Amino acid sequence: MSTLTVPPVPPYPRDDAIQLHRAFKGFGCDTEAVINIIAHRDSTQRGLIQQEYRTMYSEDLLKRLTKELSGNLEKAVLLWMHDPAGRDAIILKNALSGNARNTNVATEIICSRTPSQIYTLKQIYYSMFGIYLEHDIEQQTSGDHRKTLLAYVTTPRSEGLEVDRQMVGNDAKALYKAGEKKLGTDEKTFIRIFSERSRAHLASIDSTYHDMYGKSLKKVVKSETSGKFELALLTILQCAKNPAKYFAKLLHTAMKGLGTDDTTLIRVIVTRTEIDMQYIKAEYQKKHGKSLNDAVHSETSGHYRSFLLSLLGPNH
Repeated sequence: MSTLTVPPVPPYPRDDAIQLHRAFKGFGCDTEAVINIIAHRDSTQRGLIQQEYRTMYSEDLLKRLTKELSGNLEKAVLLWMHDPAGRDAIILKNALSGNARNTNVATEIICSRTPSQIYTLKQIYYSMFGIYLEHDIEQQTSGDHRKTLLAYVTTPRSEGLEVDRQMVGNDAKALYKAGEKKLGTDEKTFIRIFSERSRAHLASIDSTYHDMYGKSLKKVVKSETSGKFELALLTILQCAKNPAKYFAKLLHTAMKGLGTDDTTLIRVIVTRTEIDMQYIKAEYQKKHGKSLNDAVHSETSGHYRSFLLSLLGPNH
């Protein structure tokens, strides 16, 4: 469930474009006016506003926002202005490129997305960058981590909730044989099952494995694998069981301790607002006894804080 609040009768995109242009004029930018508009428009509306702005003022709205805003607010707003698949493509390209390479972020984006989201993302990635996502994964990752990511973006998986009990049992046995039962680990079996099975099926394997062998799959993955490969398998498993809990943990980690990992804070809030942020907020509250809104409020300031809190919606 989304936390985005849009007006019951949204203004015409043309009117929004005029209001934004007004906010940019004169000395300094009326940042509050900008936030009040774009933090309360959905993906389609934001796309239409960008079209209208270009038509009316012969200027790219994103370029104008870059000139008018700065710091974390600029980063958050620019990321928010894209549609979900385009945004994921941009995050992935940055994560799989040159100096800013961050394969943990690439793992998060790939292994937490549904098959239909990955399908669209791959098409957009190619149309934006003229290169296949698989090529960049191939170039920028290695070993079993690379094999897992490649399998995950190329294998079709069901998004339904139906589960074949017998197959679940067979998979649990296969994972036991591939891990705990033998000396060393048969990584191929882990990659095959984790990349081919639906979320519902994998969640069912997890509980069946526990019933059969008295251990959670999470513990098995942690003891049988390591590094980036472990991270990919754990991300797939956690998102099969409870994606909201996975993202709540990422947000908590980004804000705990000294300083704030603003890049993660922005990425998770901006990418999940229109998908499941309501559930993430509930999981955060349940685990930490304080609301996500309060946590974000205490870790941020100024217009940057206002923007993120606008996306998070009311503090229930």
